[in-house]
Amino acid sequence: MNRLRYSVDLSYEVLDAEADFLFNIEAARTARQTVVSERLTLPPVLRMDHYNDPLLCNRLIRLRAPQGHLAIHYEAVVDVDHRLDEPSTLSEVPVAQLPFDVLPYLAPSRYCESDRLMEFALREFGAIPWGYTRIVAIREWVRNHVRFMSKSTNERTSAVDTIVERTGVCRDFAHLMIAICRALSIPARISSSLDYGADPALGPPDFHAFVEVFLSGRWYLADPSGTSIPTGLLRIGTGRDAGEIPFAAIFGKVESERPFVQVHAVTDAALGLEMPLFTDWGICTW
Repeated sequence: MNRLRYSVDLSYEVLDAEADFLFNIEAARTARQTVVSERLTLPPVLRMDHYNDPLLCNRLIRLRAPQGHLAIHYEAVVDVDHRLDEPSTLSEVPVAQLPFDVLPYLAPSRYCESDRLMEFALREFGAIPWGYTRIVAIREWVRNHVRFMSKSTNERTSAVDTIVERTGVCRDFAHLMIAICRALSIPARISSSLDYGADPALGPPDFHAFVEVFLSGRWYLADPSGTSIPTGLLRIGTGRDAGEIPFAAIFGKVESERPFVQVHAVTDAALGLEMPLFTDWGICTW
């Protein structure tokens, strides 16, 4: 089991008389991820609403802030009990056998235009044996053909843009892998996290995006950007693409500062808490 401690500090200047915010920064609670402790700090005068998505486990905060400065702090300690499966045991699921709640992850979405990548996907990956081997091949193709470059894309960049430009950040890598998987009738979705284990040369710690693919009846993690240690990726939000899980959605005239995030592993041999490590096995945290 891995225990991770993380914190998020967000800072804004509201220029309108008031502005509305939706935040998705709290750790998800799933069968394999437990929130050991957490604390959310807001200005005391603000009214806040909470919503917990019963299907995807996303935890949303909604608030309205008056003109002036807004600062938000969230911190949590999270235990992740990974399920690790030998790759040869993981198989793709025929569409006719997919659960109905998985079917939406086959369709194109705003940032993952799988319908425009079908010919490419079949040419590159159609002959590869079905299963985890093909997922690894897709992940490695994206990692080897797209160059990680901070600030090289924006909120309009899609999977098709990325395959043309061949540069991007973690969400662009994720969108391209998701689009290719869906083009091959493999359900795929995005999850938000923090970039545990990332090279400091890439910049200060930040939010991170990774992919999940549906194999053998479960969702398995893949990190096509390769910037983080996969077993150190906790879950915050889950959706069809990044448009569904922004850490902040802002309605009104607001100036934003760069988020300040931190994430660390907590080890304790007596409790069976280990450092996150790389592994070739399939990783399920759902």
